[in-house]
Amino acid sequence: MYKLLISDLDESLLNDSGNISTNDLATIKLMQQQGVKFIPNTGRGFASVQPLLKQIGTFKQAGEYVISYNGGVIVENSDNHVLTSHYLPHQIVAQIYQLARSQSDLGVHIYTLNDVYVYNIDNYEQAYIDSRKVQTIEFNEPTLDSLTTSPIVKILVENLDHDRLVEFQKLILANIAIPLSQTFSSNRYLEFNPTGVDKGNAVLELCQKLAIEPADVITLGDNDNDLPMIKTAGMGVAVSNSINSIKKAAQLTLKATNNDNPITEIYQTLFN
Repeated sequence: MYKLLISDLDESLLNDSGNISTNDLATIKLMQQQGVKFIPNTGRGFASVQPLLKQIGTFKQAGEYVISYNGGVIVENSDNHVLTSHYLPHQIVAQIYQLARSQSDLGVHIYTLNDVYVYNIDNYEQAYIDSRKVQTIEFNEPTLDSLTTSPIVKILVENLDHDRLVEFQKLILANIAIPLSQTFSSNRYLEFNPTGVDKGNAVLELCQKLAIEPADVITLGDNDNDLPMIKTAGMGVAVSNSINSIKKAAQLTLKATNNDNPITEIYQTLFN
């Protein structure tokens, strides 16, 4: 009996406009009535997920959760109580920021616990951010000295050319001494978390707190940063628009893309 449905948001649950479908919203509420918790597991911060929580009925609810920042933070929705947190060393974030600033075609997002600072964001990227209802703070300082007292959960660089991100990843590997968790997402981002921090380990952390076996968990994803949770769950599910590595790791690949009611197909396939 599955007890948790843990889902990536962008390009998985949410359609290309950044919204959940009416059918999937109804299906999530039906599953909740049958005792299955729905938990977002996203690279975004938990603040940007609050409108979705209102839709699915878990906003400010005790015993309901969000996994955010690629597993960097798990919160209980009641008062956004932080259950687990994993922060990057400030000097490492500063190094990545300086390397990104030396590349004029890269945008940067810096995630503290409660805010997102963005550097060198063009109009196309801003439109994507707006479609996801993410509030950001423009940041154009030459160093991160002003953020010294703010714990940083994640930093990412942005470019629509995947090969360009791979080039930057090589630059990071050549210049940053300590290991980092590095993943690609949304066909536009290269994300950096502390080593060992990923969506899969966060699923295991939450399962331990809830005394639920990973075998009783369904995860849904589409991209590189979702791979650890696809492998961790008893039932890893890929949307049709997933990259090949997700489809190969998943136990179930849907016919549905993120635009075609994926949660409803999961329910029809696994619960009927």
